[in-house]
Amino acid sequence: MHRYGMTSIVTALLTIALSTSCQQVMAAPAPQETVQQSEQLPAWWKQAVFYQVYPRSFKNTNGSGVGDLNGIIEKLDYLKSLGVDAIWINPHYESPNTDNGYDVSDYKNIMKEYGTMEDFDRLVAEMKKRDMRLMIDVVINHTSDQHPWFIQSKSSKDNPYREYYFWRDSKDGQVPNNYPSFFGGGAWDKDGNTDQYYLHYFAKQQPDLNWENPKVRQELYDILRFWLDKGVSGLRMDTVATYAKIPNFPELSPAEVDNYAVAYTKGPELHKYIKEMNQEVLSKYDAVSAGEIFGVPLAESIKFSDRRRQELNMSFTFDLIRVDVDPKESWRRKDWKLSEFRKIIHDLDTITGNYGWNAFFLDNHDNPRMLSHFGDDRPKWREASAKALGTVLLTQRATPFIYQGTELGMTNYPFKNIYDFEDIAIKGLWKDKVETGKVTEADFLKTARLTSRDNTRTPFQWDATANAGFTTGTPWLKINPNYKQINAASQINDPNSIFSYYKKLIKLRHEIPALTYGTYTDLDLKNNDVYAYTRVLGAEKYLVVANFKEHKVKYNLPNNVVVQSVITESNAKRTIKPNTTQLNLAPWQSGIYKIK
Repeated sequence: MHRYGMTSIVTALLTIALSTSCQQVMAAPAPQETVQQSEQLPAWWKQAVFYQVYPRSFKNTNGSGVGDLNGIIEKLDYLKSLGVDAIWINPHYESPNTDNGYDVSDYKNIMKEYGTMEDFDRLVAEMKKRDMRLMIDVVINHTSDQHPWFIQSKSSKDNPYREYYFWRDSKDGQVPNNYPSFFGGGAWDKDGNTDQYYLHYFAKQQPDLNWENPKVRQELYDILRFWLDKGVSGLRMDTVATYAKIPNFPELSPAEVDNYAVAYTKGPELHKYIKEMNQEVLSKYDAVSAGEIFGVPLAESIKFSDRRRQELNMSFTFDLIRVDVDPKESWRRKDWKLSEFRKIIHDLDTITGNYGWNAFFLDNHDNPRMLSHFGDDRPKWREASAKALGTVLLTQRATPFIYQGTELGMTNYPFKNIYDFEDIAIKGLWKDKVETGKVTEADFLKTARLTSRDNTRTPFQWDATANAGFTTGTPWLKINPNYKQINAASQINDPNSIFSYYKKLIKLRHEIPALTYGTYTDLDLKNNDVYAYTRVLGAEKYLVVANFKEHKVKYNLPNNVVVQSVITESNAKRTIKPNTTQLNLAPWQSGIYKIK
């Protein structure tokens, strides 16, 4: 029987289990723990392990060089063997692909490069056969400039679709205000036909929708129903925190311009819109809603997933994955410390509290490879650090999202020059920074190599054959040249591989409720070498440890923690014995232990 297929039975069983655990906890002197555990409601999307598929780069079946829906279907058994329960796919809608599908021209049709609606329906059906669920990306902050709504909107000032977007007159012969775009340049573009400017937080080919217009909202809700009725089980809301705009578009202060991502989340009607969307659509389906809340201050993140507010089910927050972002120049990177990394996790867990829930991820399609970012991708340490990071990823009090290829230890691409990049964001910043003389080419490329979204968009490395087994044609983006050393075929049947370790971790997460619902306690917040924390659910108590250094560390367990037994370990050179209070950790060693 599928772990999540019979939702009512699973919920009932988990409720009994959690109730029993909470009764046990109530007998112990831990009031904060008792409250937190007693409030945790079972849900399939909390227990699930998600896997993010970037369709364009996953698997191509027709020689076009672009991944397709049939490629995902072909590899479903691979994902099932890994143990994942749900797949999130990036935008699959018809699009001119200015921003790789995040510029939608037809919400109820399939991108031609990806296949047909019949292919999509077959994908849903094949996933259901395997007891897997599908989450889709919902891009409704903006459309493509080739969407029929925008084509009508820009045709004349009195067109019925004019108010579907934001149009403004110039200000003293200049743009309406000083809003920057996420992709470089300003956020206003002039249309010569009507001599007015339209708003675009992202590329100029991505005009922002006017959520103030109730007709727009109803059109968008109808789109959500269309896909949910097709059997979709999850909606990942792209840039949900920018749906509402700041009334009258005032000028931003210099400080706000420097941190405009935060400013753009301050629309006063935002939560009104999300609640309406929940009431009219989301609450009617057994589907999880997850919001990308980029720019939202950590302290305010709970507003989106607090179940008492009836908005969304979980949040994607970005403070952790951007721990090394330079606060003065967001395109640059600074050194980071493990103490900063773990404090963000601690603070977010505290803020999320009893009623919220988060997605946990260490890479995705918009960020560099987890291994190259937080681990050590040099050949000597690649496997060990990949496993240590996997241990952290799959033992948090949040729903884990594995990005495609992370389970193999895929790494950043070795970019040589600006012509190697396809990323529209990098190209926009190049114009802003390098072509204007503000930054040298060498300085810019040094950072771009580390941060470009193209790092995680290179095609999946299936095997050591030509084009890494991704396509028989010419790949749309270059294959990472290390594909002969790092690929799925070489790891699937290797019991010591990164893939096999991920498979073990996923199985453990499914088998141990404390790894989902248990309280999270960081044992040593200021430690910059070893990340150690506990997950506790009633009498079930577990310790998770990861050495983030390439050297040995002798670590004394704090808070009277005593290891009872080993659940699993990676890169361990010696077996930890029962009743241990001191761990002699090898470089990048990690493990999960049962504790007394």
